[in-house]
Amino acid sequence: MAIYIKGKGNISPQQTWGETSLLETPVLANGNRFTCVEPDYTQYMDVRQLRRMSRILKMGVASGSMALKEAGITIPDGIITGTSYGCLEDTGIFLSKMITNVEHALNPTPFIQSTHNTIGSQIALLLQCQGYNQTYTQRAFSFENALLDALMELQETPAQHFLVGAADEITDTSHAIQKRFGIFKDEHHAGAINGEGVAYFVLSGEKSSKDKVSIHSLATFYHADETALNNGVHQFLADANLKTADIDLLLMGTQGDASDEEVLQNTAGSLFPSSAKGYFKHLSGEYPTATAFAVWLAARMIEAQTVPESVSIGKANRPLQRVLIFNSYFGKYHSLILLEAC
Repeated sequence: MAIYIKGKGNISPQQTWGETSLLETPVLANGNRFTCVEPDYTQYMDVRQLRRMSRILKMGVASGSMALKEAGITIPDGIITGTSYGCLEDTGIFLSKMITNVEHALNPTPFIQSTHNTIGSQIALLLQCQGYNQTYTQRAFSFENALLDALMELQETPAQHFLVGAADEITDTSHAIQKRFGIFKDEHHAGAINGEGVAYFVLSGEKSSKDKVSIHSLATFYHADETALNNGVHQFLADANLKTADIDLLLMGTQGDASDEEVLQNTAGSLFPSSAKGYFKHLSGEYPTATAFAVWLAARMIEAQTVPESVSIGKANRPLQRVLIFNSYFGKYHSLILLEAC
């Protein structure tokens, strides 16, 4: 079953909000770390509320508001969020205070706001949305599971509208800790660029004349070798009644480390020789829910029927009817998300 994208909002390291052309002037990373280009939050919430919000909450509320405004929806029937790390800034504040104050007289607010479901809950509180609210925290499958939940919910009740998205942030502390693992690009290592971002979508099971893009299906593969991944991709397309040649653009999530992305590159090269190919993580950076950025990008490309030069390896030689997102998170988590033009 297809679900239809009614609205979308995205705050990322690129200029992805406001009235701007699609990735007209790509933003480059500062070393091995991206930072989101943030809007004026007073457009989306009261200044008094902003004072009490951490950065990721502001981004979540703003991107959700963007999606709802585009969809023309005031209150969704439910909110589904995927996040791997949750609210890292508040987590760091609380843990630092524990050490500084020797676990005495701690302010409970950072702890309360550090939980993973704070983002979806904050959006619901501001909207007065009392419907279904769920947060998924399955590392690099967090957004995919949020999307799967929406697919199942809308299969049962197609007329509903769900606000579905993902959010993950970088803090100085989290970046310093992750750097110790040697996974990021430096002068000695061609690794990933640390990324962050928040993207939300208003999704419904009912098609309207205004709809331009649908999400058709998705699949996840954990610790899959090349053979298992090849078989999984074939089965995924067979379930959608498609062949590999039916994919107009393969949007790949590779992070720059040849050893981690070898399986994806081999699979993409052998199974999709006639499909145009593009990348997205040099624009978003690597983080567990980067596929939310990829869904926003794929939807925008289908709407505009164009692939930006900063994305495409070679020019697409046919209209964008189907875009397949093929993501790899450090070679361990692989996922497929199929988007189609309406």
